[in-house]
Amino acid sequence: MLTDYHVHLRPDEYEATPERYFTAENAERYRSAAAECGIGELGVSEHIHRFTAALDVWRHEWWKRNAKDDIDEYVAFLREQDLRVGIEADLVRGREEQTAELLDAREWDYVVGSVHFLQDQAVDMRESEWDIWESADPEAVWTRYFQTLGHAASTGLFDILAHPDLVKVWGRRAPRPDGDLRRFYELAMPGIEAADVAIEVSTAGLRKPVGEIYPDAEFLRMCLDLGKPVALSSDAHVPEDLGHGYDQAVTLLREQGVTELATFSGRERTMEPLS
Repeated sequence: MLTDYHVHLRPDEYEATPERYFTAENAERYRSAAAECGIGELGVSEHIHRFTAALDVWRHEWWKRNAKDDIDEYVAFLREQDLRVGIEADLVRGREEQTAELLDAREWDYVVGSVHFLQDQAVDMRESEWDIWESADPEAVWTRYFQTLGHAASTGLFDILAHPDLVKVWGRRAPRPDGDLRRFYELAMPGIEAADVAIEVSTAGLRKPVGEIYPDAEFLRMCLDLGKPVALSSDAHVPEDLGHGYDQAVTLLREQGVTELATFSGRERTMEPLS
């Protein structure tokens, strides 16, 4: 079994409206691409900030600019297309209760949890008004990021912890702390250990400036030592990126002794053999 649960039916651009991308024809393009890659479980998890309901959680200016879609119409569309129904929900500190209310009001197959923002600044928006790297010390950013990641896991809001070391996304294009990075990874481990959550191995980083799989092999090893399951995804925003780099990801997983992948239905996890 191969999976791809962290998939978006449209690109990130503000102009990418559901009328163009939430169609049976586009869904079929993704299904065909998945079949060609040998992916047996395909799910969609659009960003929470795309939905108007998310403004009840957080009214960050970025979310206000992007919140255009009806979340219930989205869920119904995915059900009609026989795709696993997911959502990528950011951890917003101090808004956990509101996030839970939004998620609990709908029936998901899984919820992908991610950390993009530290307070109102983003780790993955270079040269924007929310770029955290313009003013912050890398040691402080990495510390806050992994503390927040551990908190995200501990909330119980999420089934999958997405691209766990996203903070490295810019590679040499952003400041990076010196020394052994495991001191940061360790900050997230108490929250992860306490959580019933799968760790995403994502090939998206191979398409980013960092040019690496998320997470780092050392981070993954720490999670596996805690007995955490793995979910495999590409974070594709176009059909051509489905399964991108899966040969490298499967090699990494086998080197780490992983023999099963997490699959999801109705927020229940089942482990299937890694093919």
